[in-house]
Amino acid sequence: MALKESVMIPLGFEAVDFELPDSVSGKVMRLSELSQGKKATLIMFICNHCPYVKHLNSGFVALAQDYADSSLAIIAISSNDVDKYPQDAPDKMKQTAMAEGYTFPYLYDETQEVARAYQAACTPDFYLFDKDLRCRYRGQFDGARPGNNEPITGRDLRQAIDDLLADTMPSEVQTPSAGCSIKWKVQ
Repeated sequence: MALKESVMIPLGFEAVDFELPDSVSGKVMRLSELSQGKKATLIMFICNHCPYVKHLNSGFVALAQDYADSSLAIIAISSNDVDKYPQDAPDKMKQTAMAEGYTFPYLYDETQEVARAYQAACTPDFYLFDKDLRCRYRGQFDGARPGNNEPITGRDLRQAIDDLLADTMPSEVQTPSAGCSIKWKVQ
């Protein structure tokens, strides 16, 4: 498994609206609807097969539970090429979401246009936006990686979320996320 770091897009980047199907409900969901009235919106690019994502799944679920009653919207997106990685197909996404206990939408980006718009590079890749959908954090969940024995706490991302929910800007000192590269379709 080759390690790929996230692209550190400029802070202040405006979120690109999208309309994608949710793998669990089958409903088409828009960013503008999911983020409406929220102080913060977290977009996570994840997938089913990546060992880095699998390692952090319990942390994603805990984060969603801990912020369930807050003004945070959480959205997960899978953009991998399912022809080459069928384990990341929508039916398998639904199975993963249900088995892991995801309480957030797990959307499928078949065209990969959304991943490209956000310059997503790896899974997991995290983007945290303020109430105006301006990027205020793009970095790691925490320092935990498969095999490094660091506890999964979500420390880095949670600090940025807490800052936004308290109407404070997160620190601009941010560590890139790291994981498997997004599996791009051959063009």
